[in-house]
Amino acid sequence: MNKLILRNCQSPGDILMLTAAVRDLHRCYPGRYLTDVRTSCSDLWTGNPWLTPLRDDEPGVRVIDCHYPIIHKSNQAPWHFLFGFAEHLNDVLGLRIQPTEHRGDIHLTPEEREWFARVEEARGEARPFWLFASGGKWDYTIKWWDPERYQAVVDHFRERIDFVQVGESHHRHPPIRNVVDLRGATTLRQLVRLMYHAQGAVSAISLLMHLAAAVEVKPGMPRNRPCVVIAGGREPPHFTAYPHHQFIHTVGALRCCDDGGCWKSRTLPLGDGDQKDQPGELCVDVVGRLPRCMHMIGADEVIRRVESYFEGGALSYLPSDNPPSPPPAGL
Repeated sequence: MNKLILRNCQSPGDILMLTAAVRDLHRCYPGRYLTDVRTSCSDLWTGNPWLTPLRDDEPGVRVIDCHYPIIHKSNQAPWHFLFGFAEHLNDVLGLRIQPTEHRGDIHLTPEEREWFARVEEARGEARPFWLFASGGKWDYTIKWWDPERYQAVVDHFRERIDFVQVGESHHRHPPIRNVVDLRGATTLRQLVRLMYHAQGAVSAISLLMHLAAAVEVKPGMPRNRPCVVIAGGREPPHFTAYPHHQFIHTVGALRCCDDGGCWKSRTLPLGDGDQKDQPGELCVDVVGRLPRCMHMIGADEVIRRVESYFEGGALSYLPSDNPPSPPPAGL
């Protein structure tokens, strides 16, 4: 047995892609590897059946710092992000790992499943809700959409869809009215559990979008969780989109992204000393405080994409006589 410790300390969305690479390594080469990880997001590995505890100094262990260099040719080559870490492992280990599912690899533990069942037995089935985040990380402000447009989406569906707002406290997430506000109130693992209960999600290109694809759906739901992604022109759609999501992009519509995503970092400089304030990292076509590619996506378009899941019959709106109730406490 070959012993591997895989290391990466990037953002949660990146670690979620690494979960897929570990799954696919074992499915493509069953019984050949023992793997453990050293990452910045242990909550994404809870219950993962592919991991074996290994010590860094254990005889025969090989430690690999994991990367995804295919991102540098993402505008030209037909790769999805799911190939990223797998292709790096192929190069390092001389393998031919291929993705086996179009999603990351998140697992609910038996204890979590039992807890969900007990709560719903006591309180009744949780009222359906959609998750969303109104902002994002400070390093990639070019991904942000207009909070007033998120508000317009929430207002349009009032009494028909419940929305739960999430987001880390040290990121920028402007408050939205008439929602269940859980900004800064969940751990990463609790966000995973919330996604399990969620009927759908509205997201920029972010962890929330990747979780919407990776976390299994509850019984009685469509096989894939609905998700509307406000993408703009930063990333090429084939590299980021999931086939069952409504992925709203503007790649090809503007000169700055007419040959793939622009891959810029910030809309406007923040003056925080970060290298992402450098001219080469800034959006070249700004309208107000939005990149033009995001400005072009109106609330009406997002509303239409959410409505499509209901008009097509994948989902049903809340009954009008069903009073609001929050998700189960302790998720």
